[in-house]
Amino acid sequence: MTQTILVLSEEALTEPDLRNLRTLQGEDEPTEIVVLIPEDSNEPVLGEFFRHLGLFEIREAFRSFSADDRRHDENTAREALATSLRLLEDEGFTARGRTTSGDPVDAMLQEAEAGGATQAVVITRPHAMADTLHADWASKAQSKLGIAVLHLYSGSGFIGDS
Repeated sequence: MTQTILVLSEEALTEPDLRNLRTLQGEDEPTEIVVLIPEDSNEPVLGEFFRHLGLFEIREAFRSFSADDRRHDENTAREALATSLRLLEDEGFTARGRTTSGDPVDAMLQEAEAGGATQAVVITRPHAMADTLHADWASKAQSKLGIAVLHLYSGSGFIGDS
């Protein structure tokens, strides 16, 4: 029987992300990865501002108030999805995915119900405000999905506090 791992990522997966996913894969079980990339991350402006300040990215913090810098459009999401699927397939994973509009956690819930996901992974950059207040996607998904949800920070092995 194939296990399904549902992945919600706000950007294209990276090599470290693939290593993390590999550790979740059972040794003898075939695994399918389902990737969801939101067309709009909907990060609040203040959350993004404080994230940049926390990383000492002063210029980026003030630029976050520009609507052009906050836009994560459909084409960007499609490119991130294509890159992610290509990386997964190059690593030998069976993978499929789609971009989502609206609430990404609701898209996860729909996909989990339709595909019988056994576990879920949310991969994001650190979002200090949302992570601290447990208003991040992983915390929301944990309360809605009824399956294990792991929150990883993109490009690292660090586990989010969800």
